[in-house]
Amino acid sequence: MFTNTLTQQKEPFSPISDPVKIYVCGMTVQDQPHMGHMRAYITSDLVKRYLEFSGYKTLLIQNFTDIDDKIIIRAKEENKDYRIIAEQFIQEYLEVADGLNIERADIFPRATQHIQEIIELVKVLVDKGLAYRANGDVYYDVTKFVDYGKLSKKRLDGLIAGARISPGEKKRGPMDFALWKASKDGEPWWESPWGKGRPGWHTECSAMSMHYLGETFDIHMGGEDLIFPHHENEIAQSEGATGKPFVNYWLHNAMLNLTGEKMAKSTRHYYAAKEILAKYSANSIRLYFLQAHYRSQIEFNFERLDAAESAFTRIEDFLRQAEAKIGKIEVSADNIDTTEFRAAMDDDLNTSKVIGMIFDLTTKGFAQLEANDLDNLKTTSALVTLYLQTLGFQQPKRKVIERSFEATLSLKPEAEFFTIEKEFKDARDLARKLKEFDIADIIRKGFAEFGLELKDTSEGSQFVPLPTSQQVISEGRMLGQMMLAKKLAKEKGLTEIEKLISNGLEKTLAKMASVPKEIYSQIFSE
Repeated sequence: MFTNTLTQQKEPFSPISDPVKIYVCGMTVQDQPHMGHMRAYITSDLVKRYLEFSGYKTLLIQNFTDIDDKIIIRAKEENKDYRIIAEQFIQEYLEVADGLNIERADIFPRATQHIQEIIELVKVLVDKGLAYRANGDVYYDVTKFVDYGKLSKKRLDGLIAGARISPGEKKRGPMDFALWKASKDGEPWWESPWGKGRPGWHTECSAMSMHYLGETFDIHMGGEDLIFPHHENEIAQSEGATGKPFVNYWLHNAMLNLTGEKMAKSTRHYYAAKEILAKYSANSIRLYFLQAHYRSQIEFNFERLDAAESAFTRIEDFLRQAEAKIGKIEVSADNIDTTEFRAAMDDDLNTSKVIGMIFDLTTKGFAQLEANDLDNLKTTSALVTLYLQTLGFQQPKRKVIERSFEATLSLKPEAEFFTIEKEFKDARDLARKLKEFDIADIIRKGFAEFGLELKDTSEGSQFVPLPTSQQVISEGRMLGQMMLAKKLAKEKGLTEIEKLISNGLEKTLAKMASVPKEIYSQIFSE
């Protein structure tokens, strides 16, 4: 059941056919993706994953607007070809989306690859009398489409009364919008029946979605800021051309705000997704978003991201300890009772409720660990794992090392690993003593990446060995966490902690068979 923006009601989902056909409005690639963008794409990723969990196949299309006024302006400012600008930010989006574990669309069409389909759509609208030519431009006459405003619930007479035609525009009515724009000097162009020009922003989505998904398809998604005018105009174009319903379910996620205002490229009022992903794990970012319902606005702040990071660390700690007790288990919805999970997700993707269920199960799981209740622990661990997988959280990928715990870590003074790990451990103990818990937590994560658990006692941190079969190692991620802890200690002026970590890093690297020079420079350059 989804909340359909068109009807403003929750509606049972009934697809037209197999597969479920989904169109997601993608980025206009004149700048880097920000966190507001990624909320929309994590939402569409969630919809796709849950539909597939529910037994449907999906076909998801997500476009890139790679020709636009803003792209052209930036290309001129940087004295670059517009295609270089577009490609740069397309690649950055794909890198960030992959990093956030967002499954790739089945097709990523670009506006410039579908000029012929766009021209054909505009020709149909002109022939039907819904659009008109004006000195090389082509505009859609919104007064000719009787249902204009049905998605946004805006009255056309009210819109017209409050609108004005900007100087230089050639349109007849203030709410008419461009389907095709005549080229200006120095701008890219394509030949058309109306002269050299390029597509309007709204036109491309109608042309591409209908090209790949048909004249009527199941789900159209995007941020709520696209409801008007973009999606309203898509309906006018598409239904005006075909005479058929365009989309059955319109799903819109709410905004991610920063100090009360929408994150937006146009105002430079945003945090770049790449920068946030460098500081926080993909899982903590996804948890941060999914703790709220997708239709609820979120105020961006680092305190909530920090809280999400800590919360997910606790979930991971439970799963790691459970696996050490009961071994790795195969998880399948076929042999687990998912009634409560499905009820929440079928209720318009109520992820906030599901996250609460995961938190409750984690608390229950720690109690089962303490009581050595292995039968119930298996069920709890399986439920948490399945819920996380379905919601799109990354599963840890570490290689198993076939050596004993004693070979990896010996607490005898002469052991080769002792001085390295002891210095990291001493740094963590000192950080806890100074109440620098953020640094202590980063160091703990570093040990976790190396397959080692830490328990905090009144006498300091103590290592808890995992069974040989459960030992895992990720040297790169371990080093990354220690480097991050060193950097944070330096920023805070905690020289003793910084020195301990630096010494530990230097000795660790000396033990490794091969270390690129750039890694040394990152750790010891300052």
